[in-house]
Amino acid sequence: MKITNDIKYIGVNDHQVDLFEGQYVVPNGMAYNSYVIMDQKIAVMDTVDRNFTGEWLRNLSDALEGRKPDYLVVQHMEPDHSASIDVFLQTWPETVVVSSAKAFAMMKNFFGTDYADRRIVVGEGDVLDLGTHRLTFVTAPMVHWPEVIVTYDAHDKVLFSADGFGKFGALDAEEDWACEARRYYIGIVGKYGPQVQALLKKAATLDISIICPLHGPVLTEDLGYYINLYDIWSSYRVESEGIMIAYTSVYGNTKAAVELLAKKLEEQGCPKVVVNDLARCDMAEAVEDAFRYGKLVLATTTYNGDVFPFMKEFIHHLTERNYQDRTIGLMENGSWAPVAAKVMKTMFEKSRNITFTETSVKIMSALSDESRAQIDALAAELLR
Repeated sequence: MKITNDIKYIGVNDHQVDLFEGQYVVPNGMAYNSYVIMDQKIAVMDTVDRNFTGEWLRNLSDALEGRKPDYLVVQHMEPDHSASIDVFLQTWPETVVVSSAKAFAMMKNFFGTDYADRRIVVGEGDVLDLGTHRLTFVTAPMVHWPEVIVTYDAHDKVLFSADGFGKFGALDAEEDWACEARRYYIGIVGKYGPQVQALLKKAATLDISIICPLHGPVLTEDLGYYINLYDIWSSYRVESEGIMIAYTSVYGNTKAAVELLAKKLEEQGCPKVVVNDLARCDMAEAVEDAFRYGKLVLATTTYNGDVFPFMKEFIHHLTERNYQDRTIGLMENGSWAPVAAKVMKTMFEKSRNITFTETSVKIMSALSDESRAQIDALAAELLR
């Protein structure tokens, strides 16, 4: 696939993977993107997962048309992008590796060598001259590993963005970009919002027409749309108006309370109500929804003097990703000593700018007139 006259796509689609990074469900697979810049000197941009090394090398050989690569630029050392480095360098032993100092240290860990006899170490603002194309390197530490660099080609106005602007899903799958990009960003990069903001500020100084990420489609139109979403996500702002309800239920009584609250919110004009059963839903989807909307309701049972395990895991996912600037309502159920609301509130003690509703719902085993009235009050407070 041609990106520009000189830049070709040589990546692969993975429909074998079921769990990306061992935890994220990817029903439409993954793409491991790689590119080659054909100039007086030839630069290959990143490699691919080891399960697809052969296919990738064939793609590269076809693109080279008999020429040899001069440089291998390594932007990110996560194995889905770096695992084929050593095989590549055995295939083309004269190629020079271009990467950050921290990346070369990681290569030593992965491959037993840091390629000291065939490398160029680059940092912020360094330039690699290919002839017509001059590649400028921009450091992007903790987006989302410490060694990451991104690369700007001023000639074609292309930003090679590493894992930035990536998404789940192979390139031959038709699906909405934002949904899977949001789940990818929040799940994998979400903790590092300040670092992404720093990179966005650097990118704002560049004249970019094309973004070439390491996952997902090459972005060529309406780049402001994608950049704006990244700005929202990385600054932890509310993306969409609505309320997300996350719950666990043992015998159905907490579920009934959640369904009643959702019904009342919808009847009173809430623009969007999203309900997730944490025991059954994709946890990453639930985390995505919590970050997307400005208000969150947590409903669960007291369990072993604590909260139900799926709820505890869910809150942990939120807090480790710097969940902040949101309103949270609490609903608890317990047959003799309910403490779930107190425990959940404590779990957010280190989170910034979390506002808890004045109303909370306490269910003693099953819904009662008193708990129904509390649900009415909580719905009204959430919609103010």
